[in-house]
Amino acid sequence: MIRQLSIFNYALIDRVELELSEGLTILTGETGAGKSVMMGAISLLMGERADSKVLANREGKAVIEGVFDSVSPSIRDIFEANDLDWNDGQIIVRREISSNGRSRAFINDTPVTLPLLSEVAGGLVDIHSQNSNRLLSKPEYQLSIIDSIADNADLIADYKKDFSRFVLLRNRIKKLRDAIDRSRESRELRVFQLEQLSKINPKMGELEEVEKEFDILSDADDLRTRINQAAFLLSAGDSSALSMIGDAGAVIDGIDFTLFQAPGDTAQSGLMERLRNVYIELKDIGDTLSRIASGIESDPVRLAKADARMKELYEAVKRFKVADYEALVALYSSLRDECGVGTERTGELNALESEARKLGEVLKEKAEKISLTRESAARKFEEILTSDARPLGLKNLRFNVRLTKGKLTPDGKDTVEFLCSFNRNQPLMPLAQTASGGEMARLTLCIKAITANKLKLPTVIFDEIDTGVSGDIADRMGSMMADIAAGMQVFAITHLPQVAVKGRSHLLVFKNDEGDRTVSHVKALDSEERIREIARMLSGKQINEAALTNARALLEG
Repeated sequence: MIRQLSIFNYALIDRVELELSEGLTILTGETGAGKSVMMGAISLLMGERADSKVLANREGKAVIEGVFDSVSPSIRDIFEANDLDWNDGQIIVRREISSNGRSRAFINDTPVTLPLLSEVAGGLVDIHSQNSNRLLSKPEYQLSIIDSIADNADLIADYKKDFSRFVLLRNRIKKLRDAIDRSRESRELRVFQLEQLSKINPKMGELEEVEKEFDILSDADDLRTRINQAAFLLSAGDSSALSMIGDAGAVIDGIDFTLFQAPGDTAQSGLMERLRNVYIELKDIGDTLSRIASGIESDPVRLAKADARMKELYEAVKRFKVADYEALVALYSSLRDECGVGTERTGELNALESEARKLGEVLKEKAEKISLTRESAARKFEEILTSDARPLGLKNLRFNVRLTKGKLTPDGKDTVEFLCSFNRNQPLMPLAQTASGGEMARLTLCIKAITANKLKLPTVIFDEIDTGVSGDIADRMGSMMADIAAGMQVFAITHLPQVAVKGRSHLLVFKNDEGDRTVSHVKALDSEERIREIARMLSGKQINEAALTNARALLEG
């Protein structure tokens, strides 16, 4: 419920600070006094768009703040999901509008977006004005009424969870089907390319090996001759490098080279060891060259094969229009994977479709269960609404809830249409086509009375819902609002004294000329002030003793 409401620098209001109570609170005042301004301020707390034109003083900013408590715990989920402070269920909502038209919203001093503010405020206050009567004609609103009567929130929540999963499945199936279709469109080309590449069967690193083999085989005789010649010069014959190094070693063997070295110089002491190492290294080089030469053979057949394979791979790179041989191998690999995936994708699609069919059957069963609860609730609602509405001057009312089953939707498989007749000779017709404004208002009030506690709204505001009625019917409507207020906070903006006397508390909205400005004020009335306001509503500005006596009688009654 709204515990405190503060309005600063908004339209005709300089500053209003109200402490609000439980039960039914009446707001009255002459036409143009500022009641609509109050509603506009509260609407801003509900997430409505703001306009800088509402600033009373363009030099400052408008601030509207509401303090709510006894909040439904269900709102806590929204707070936790959006990292908002819970504060034991007390919620402070604030809107600020600057002169440049910029608007800011806060919940418990944390900046929030307007969509989030609307989501939170939707669980705090329900505002019903004359314009809201149009809601009653909307099928989705009618369905929500039946669901509240059916008390099947848990069933619907469970159904919606499965339906969301079903939608995701259908989306995945569609995307997979599209992918398979696209794959099929180009499959012939890809299969042809794969067949051609399969014949070539390129392997990573193969071209480099073939090129190396071709280079060796195409120059085999020359390579073998030159390598053998090098091996001969190193190790064969009397004039080979090895022979000369051996002779040099024999000549200097036995010489003490330490005699020739300077102090600290050790280079000469290892000359013989160094010659022996050179001899060993050269001998190893010669042996290696000989082995290489012996392995080189002229093979025209292998040369022709290497040449043909090399040309085949070069041609494939050009034909498949890839950057290089590595890209050709990569293309071959991807085509094998891609063409092989077709079967895998088909298998995945079949599995998903099977899962969707099973889930669809589960949804149909759950939707049917929800339909049964709605059918029962609809008949109950028809009876209660007719009984409650007839005393409000709708004595000939006939009311029927038409439930039509169709395809599965997020709300089940039912569409709802309220049919009614207000006259004996009138057939049942859709509500929007047959109800006048006053009839719609009375029906709406009855529906609020039936559903208020089930919807668990802490606060309901009726903005002149009693327009177009008077006398005994107005009295009955006021009593109905008071009954609703027994379980929640209710505000009623009214011009009817029969309704005004039903309130537990009474706020008067009035305006005064102050200097060059007209300013609206809101005042909580005491018992005597309330008598005078009721008398004004009965007789106009000229309040006489008869009006005061009548006002006292109404209040005492």
